[in-house]
Amino acid sequence: VTLVESGGGSVQAGGSQRLSCVASGLTDSRSRCMGWFRQAPGNEREGVGIIDVDGRDRYADSVKGRFSISRDNAKNTVYLQMNSLKPEDTAMYYCAAGGIARYTWGGYYCDLGPPDYNVWGQGTQVTVSS
Repeated sequence: VTLVESGGGSVQAGGSQRLSCVASGLTDSRSRCMGWFRQAPGNEREGVGIIDVDGRDRYADSVKGRFSISRDNAKNTVYLQMNSLKPEDTAMYYCAAGGIARYTWGGYYCDLGPPDYNVWGQGTQVTVSS
């Protein structure tokens, strides 16, 4: 099971970047909840955006309206489109899979909490300069 991220790099504030994550070897259950997380030096890893196999997504408040997550199930790929980037978005960005599907009376949902995920990529650095 592997997740390979790409698309990171340096960008000026206000710019855009698109991250990609190609998954291989995932079972159906492990691919149900996938997402992007980030960790800046000295900070804990935090959820940025997650998406389930049916396309439903959730975002951290800090990126709502600026970031968009999507997935192509046929290509086993998850994307993170980042617009209006800010210096505080600078971090190592990680793709994750294997998220816990939390069931309620209405169905299931995927959460933004990193502990819910058990498959991780190596990360790709995003640096936003002012």
